[in-house]
This record gives sequence, C-alpha cells and structure tokens, in this order.
Amino acid sequence: AMTRHAGVVDRSHRGVLRVDGPERLTWLHLLLSQQVADLAEGAGTEGLVLDAQGRVEHHAVIAHVDGTVWLDVEPGRAAALADYLDRMRFWSDVTVADASDERAVLSVVGPAVDEVLTAAGVPAPHGDHAAAALPGGGLVRRMPWPGPGPEAAVDLVVPRAELGSWWSRLRGAGAAAAGHDAFEALRVSSLRPRLGLDTDERAIPHEMGWIGPAVHLQKGCYRGQETVSRVANLGRPPRQLVLLHLQSGDDPLPPPGTPVLAGEGGRAVGRVGTAVRHHELGTVTLALLKRSAIAAA
Repeated sequence: AMTRHAGVVDRSHRGVLRVDGPERLTWLHLLLSQQVADLAEGAGTEGLVLDAQGRVEHHAVIAHVDGTVWLDVEPGRAAALADYLDRMRFWSDVTVADASDERAVLSVVGPAVDEVLTAAGVPAPHGDHAAAALPGGGLVRRMPWPGPGPEAAVDLVVPRAELGSWWSRLRGAGAAAAGHDAFEALRVSSLRPRLGLDTDERAIPHEMGWIGPAVHLQKGCYRGQETVSRVANLGRPPRQLVLLHLQSGDDPLPPPGTPVLAGEGGRAVGRVGTAVRHHELGTVTLALLKRSAIAAA
C-alpha cells in the first residue's frame, strides 16, 4: 500500500523534545552538527550530537514551527538528549523539555500522501523537511524518506491525547493501516540508518551517510567537528553502510550486531544492522562493513 497509494504508521514510540526561547536557534547551532542558526520558520532538517572523537551520540529530526524547535529522536533517547541539552544551557535564554508524554509521531508514506492530507484537512508543505503547524496543535513535516519518492512521506507530530483520533482521521482520508515492519522495510531499502540499530559505539557520520542530511561540512565550532573535517578531507572513512541481500527462507532474521563474515576463515568484516523482509527485494539488511571488504567483494 505504501508503494502504490498511501499508508499510515504509528511511530509514537519515538521521543519528542521541544526547545523554546529567543536564543533557541543560535544556541542549538553551537551543539549540533547541522547548520541551524538561520533555520527559517516552517523549515526543518536533521542533526547529530557527537562526542569529542566525532562518534554519533544522538540523531534528531528537526522542525522549526510557531517559534519552537521540535526534535524527534529514537525510542528511549529523549531523556538523555534533554539532559545533555539542559546541562549546556548555561546563560542562554532557552528552555528544553522532554515532550514525549505530550506529543506522538505518525507517518504517512506513499505516492498519494498529498491526496490523503487534502482529504484529512491537513496542510501539505513541500520541500525537504518543510514543516507547517497543524490545526489544534502539532506539526506536519515533509520527509525525504522512506517513501518511493522524495515527496512521498510526511511525519505528523500530534498531541498524544489525540493520537487515536488522528489515526482514524488519516484512515478515513484513504491511508491504509500499515505496520512498523513495513515502514522499516522501506527505510532499509532506502539506506537510511537508525541510531542504535545500524550504528555501534564507534560509528561516525561519514560511515552512515549522514554527511549532508545531518552534517554541514562548512560549519565549525561544535564537539567532534575536528574528526568530521579530518575524515572528510581524507575521504576514506574506515567503514561504509551497505545493503546486503540475505539467503531467503524462513530462518529468523539476524539481530543487530550479528557479525558479517568473509573469506575461507570466516573473518569478521562488519556487523548487521536492521534486517527486514521486503515485499520486492526479499530478505535484506543494512550492514556496516570495512571498506577493504567492500573493495574485495
């Protein structure tokens, strides 16, 4: 349904944060890997928090709507990110709040996304990560993934108390009920990683395809920036995220972290990330492999 028309997916397990205050953009600009100092009203992007060695600690999808910067993050990570941001406020005129109990994420995916939004009475912003306020609170944000095209997906960040009514509203507008496995299958096929599943504790942005979408190479003065610049100038990150086809069958899917072996001796050359059963590709997985193993394949 999501590749031919449209489907709605409940992704309310994701965490949501809000950042308010007159210095919200300039302050976040100092902490994130992305250029956000001039993020316009109704614009969005993605960003990372790195450690001092340039390894990825947090990934967030960002929207600037109605004077608030909204960040949604991987399940279970909102509290840690909110704590880090709060500790970095110092004298900045900003407030940080974990809004996971107040806001929930729904995703609508498919070539008929705009048709569904129109029928549901929802504004349809256009452009990479463009966002708009929802009637009654919340926001809608255009996403470049995991849809079958660059305009074929949106996220809705809605009041959690109204999650059920929004689900019914989108279903009534023509979106099929789709599950998390279907969404993940499309995400994997579009080579979009998830922090904690497709990354390990050593992952850097260049390996994951986050240079550009979540990292601005002309931006300096943030933690981990030296590693980002050095690897970008050398042009050779030690590993690369790839899509692997697995032997089909009814065997259980390998869990994240399963070693990828190569050669006669079964030498470990990487790790499996998210493994899925795709409706056209079959059983596939994202994998983080050594560059030398890719060159030898």
